[in-house]
Amino acid sequence: MATFISVPLKKSSEVDLVKPLSKFVTATYPAGEEQGEYIRAVEELNKLRRNALGRPLDKHESSLEILLRYYDQLCAVEPKFPFSENQLCLTFTWKDAFDKGSLFGGSVKLALASLGYEKTCVLFNAAALASQIASEQNLDNDEGLKAAAKYYQLASGAFGHIKDTVLSALNREPTMDISPETVGTLSLIMLAQAQEVIFLKATSDKMKDAVIAKLANQAADFYGDAFKQCQYKDNLPKYFYFQEVLPVLAAKHCIMQANAELHQSVLAKQKKRFGEEIARLQHAAELVKTVASRYDEYVSVKDLSDKINRALAAAKKDNDFIYHDRVPEVKDLEHIGKAALVRATAITPPLSQKFTDLFEKMVPMAVQQSMTIYSQRKAETVNRLVGTMREATNLCNGVLASLNLPAALEDLSGDSIPQSIAEKSRSIVQQGGLQSIEQLIRDLPELLTRNREILDESLKMLDDEETTDNELRGKFNQRWNRTPSGDLYKPLRAEGANFRNILDKAVQADQVVKDRYNTHCEMITLLCKPENELNAAIPSANPTKTLQGSEVVNVLRSQLSQLDEIKKERETLEGEIKGVTFDMSTCFLTALAQDGAINEEQLSVSQLDQLYGAYNQRVQASLRSQEELLGQVQTSHQEFSSLKQSNTEANQREEVLKKLASAHDSYVEISSNLREGTKFYNDLTEILLKFQNKCSDIVFARKTERDELLKELQQSIAREPSAPSFNVPAYQSTPAAPAGGPTPAPRTVFSPQAQQQPQAKPQPPARPPPPTFTPPAASTTPTNAPPTGPPTSNPPPMAPPSQAQGPPYPSYQGYPGYFQMPMGYNPYAYGQYNMPNMPYMPYQATPGQGGYPAAPPAGQPYPGYPQQPPQQQPYYPQQ
Repeated sequence: MATFISVPLKKSSEVDLVKPLSKFVTATYPAGEEQGEYIRAVEELNKLRRNALGRPLDKHESSLEILLRYYDQLCAVEPKFPFSENQLCLTFTWKDAFDKGSLFGGSVKLALASLGYEKTCVLFNAAALASQIASEQNLDNDEGLKAAAKYYQLASGAFGHIKDTVLSALNREPTMDISPETVGTLSLIMLAQAQEVIFLKATSDKMKDAVIAKLANQAADFYGDAFKQCQYKDNLPKYFYFQEVLPVLAAKHCIMQANAELHQSVLAKQKKRFGEEIARLQHAAELVKTVASRYDEYVSVKDLSDKINRALAAAKKDNDFIYHDRVPEVKDLEHIGKAALVRATAITPPLSQKFTDLFEKMVPMAVQQSMTIYSQRKAETVNRLVGTMREATNLCNGVLASLNLPAALEDLSGDSIPQSIAEKSRSIVQQGGLQSIEQLIRDLPELLTRNREILDESLKMLDDEETTDNELRGKFNQRWNRTPSGDLYKPLRAEGANFRNILDKAVQADQVVKDRYNTHCEMITLLCKPENELNAAIPSANPTKTLQGSEVVNVLRSQLSQLDEIKKERETLEGEIKGVTFDMSTCFLTALAQDGAINEEQLSVSQLDQLYGAYNQRVQASLRSQEELLGQVQTSHQEFSSLKQSNTEANQREEVLKKLASAHDSYVEISSNLREGTKFYNDLTEILLKFQNKCSDIVFARKTERDELLKELQQSIAREPSAPSFNVPAYQSTPAAPAGGPTPAPRTVFSPQAQQQPQAKPQPPARPPPPTFTPPAASTTPTNAPPTGPPTSNPPPMAPPSQAQGPPYPSYQGYPGYFQMPMGYNPYAYGQYNMPNMPYMPYQATPGQGGYPAAPPAGQPYPGYPQQPPQQQPYYPQQ
């Protein structure tokens, strides 16, 4: 049955790390001892990569240690070098681990200038090698079982970590072997195998059947999840998927379920549920039979099948002749519990036990902190410039909509849809119309609720721990000498209050957007209608074609054209502002090398002024130009309105056109606001999850510290005297006792072996003598009567199952598992009494009672069948 799945390793092409990294070190750091140290560290890094990836690796812990050390070094060096395509470019090439000659679609080889890609592939190889090392362990001894469980959990954690980080690390579609679906499935498989190893260890340690059943059932559940992932998703490459993984997972699922039913049947037998015992054994037999018929070439279940069949035969025989308990249906059986004793190992570098950072002195934390603050200053500058331009554009659109421009110039006929209105209608329909906005509005409360729940749960963890800490402080007073949780959690509570304030402001902003949508909903609905319905909904008016060639119309059109040019320039300017990039790390490193400290504010403000000073001037010039043009447009529009024939119909038509233009602008702004709100909530969710993890970690650490402190306090309290010393009256003293107190127990009563006995594993009690009886000489023993000798000379009529009915008991020569009961033994009488501490009394035969040549009378057991001892009789050592 010990068939375990392992994963092949990826192959990498050789990469020269020395030349580009040494060039960066030379350009960044001044010549001297430090630079030479860094260059030597670069050479060591290159050598470490060759050892980890440039040669075949043995399936041994030392090879895994090399891989993990290289992965740890990559994690440590990533923030210290500007790895990117436009700065320090290193291209890493890796082959697909599952490729065997283009048997499946996808990239066979992928080359990327990304250190995250290198880290992902190295971690994949570490997980794959861990699975291979685990599959090579000897599962017949305790050390092998522990090592296999450890490596499978490591492999599961590594694959799970790749699943969570690969897309962000690569920023493109990965090869199939490291895709989230594939590594997610491999993580489930490794976790299932780790649980199976724990089951095997529990079986080897002879743990209770209830525990073993739960472990096996959990392993079956894990294998079932992995099987579903393989079956319903195209996760693994097809050759690996169909030929190896899927049948093994299906077989393991059935096998683990069968083991769970087998051990649960023993529990049922102990509780005298003999019908349930048979039902579970039958179900286990069916599962094993399925495996044998479908997956025999992958997994052998002969031993397990024989064990189940022997137990089933014995259980049926007992039930048919003695208990006559009803056998329930499998669906009516109580569900077996689950116990997950494995979990994926968290991938938090360093993973290697012998890791030392080769670049430990490079790029101190001051540089990283300065870069973070600089990024915030840069984002604030960009948002201020972009926000100023957007506000000006919205103001311009609002003014033009209030003047019904440019629709008034296009609506000189008075009976057709102005071209600008028609374009606005088509634009709204292309963007999704009302359905798009309504869907975004419906999503916002759910996103808000999710963020509130995460924040509330995080703060609740702090509240609960602080309450417990205060209670214990009140109980132990000065003895509870650790930092109060209230003081320790002040920064976290301030951060949580800030998050709550942000959410409250977001709710207010959402309400403003919803109110604006309700205001313009009717006109937006009108713009979403077909052109003929839109034209019918707009009131008609007398034509004003006489103004078609007037000078006022031409001037207005020229002014509107200039405003459109300003808007287009702003869109281009916004893209340029957002695209500005500058690596401040070099500036900070230079300042640190020269001054020994970093004046972040001075350096950042100076650099941002250089980068965005010219853009700020262009933005201000754009605002002044718009202000002048809007004044000219308003003057020209007054002249145009005085020339235009005014009547009620014309006023109604113009009012509707104004509302339609305003509705379009509002639609664009509302859509933008809702999408920004959705992105805001999603981004905030990630931040809150990190905050929750931070709270969880500190609460867990505090709980651990609390438990240790409680243990110390309890021990110190236990060592204290329970009452003050006092003098005993003379008449209460015993003459034989010395004055100092009672006579201490002699220390030489027990031998050295006996004194060490409590430290050794307790031995089972001595076995009581077997029952014997002697029939009267006058009686003639028939051929089918039970033998009269000791049980050692009387083998049972069938081979008993080998330790199949429960926890493995010590076997004794001549007593393979069942014991011959004396004549006249009533198997039902013993269940009424509980005699765990009473010595065994040999059975005394009734005088004058002989064997029965025919069927036994009512109330007597069948004479040819060995009877099982009562559950309460101490034949076996109790666990």
